Amino acid sequence: MKNILVLCTGNSCRSQMAHGYLNQMAGDKVRIYSAGIETHGINPGAAATMERDGIDITHHTSNNVTEYEGVSWDFIITVCDHAYENCPFIAAPEAVRLHHNFYDPSKFEGNEEDTKAAFDKARNEIKAYCKRFVEEYLN
Repeated sequence: MKNILVLCTGNSCRSQMAHGYLNQMAGDKVRIYSAGIETHGINPGAAATMERDGIDITHHTSNNVTEYEGVSWDFIITVCDHAYENCPFIAAPEAVRLHHNFYDPSKFEGNEEDTKAAFDKARNEIKAYCKRFVEEYLN
């Protein structure tokens, strides 16, 4: 079984969405972990946008990357530039390292409808990325 780490700044939004989709799409082929270089708790907007797509991430926890020392990673996916540029060294010489800077809906400021649309936009981009990842690396 392969171990996948999805890494973001606060492990509250984009990494949690990717974690939810990879769990759904890859099933029992992998173990998915998500973490941040900080922990901010699960973003309610991220949980709501995933729920609109039928995935419950409310049971996820916000974890710091240091909590997973010693895990043998097959893939490390960073989903924001800040984590990519500021993550502490992760000793994983065999891991495939991938990076994609997804739009951060948690930074959006606007009315409720526009905020919902911002989260849905990020969710849809992450969903498409996860689908491609599973097709390319896990099938």
